[in-house]
Amino acid sequence: MSAVDLSGARWRRSSFSDNGAGNCVEIAFVTGSSAIRDSKQPAGGTVSVPPTAWHAFREYTKFGG
Repeated sequence: MSAVDLSGARWRRSSFSDNGAGNCVEIAFVTGSSAIRDSKQPAGGTVSVPPTAWHAFREYTKFGG
């Protein structure tokens, strides 16, 4: 397992987020990876998955999974 370089990451939140309360995850798309972190603890670590895994997860949740 190798570390993902997040130095230039641009973190995004869902438009369905709860307007600043911090109860959501953030995602950054970097070369070859989708990095995910807790918006309440952005320095607490990240999980990085291949973009195909993020897309599959997003599609699953979009349709009520």
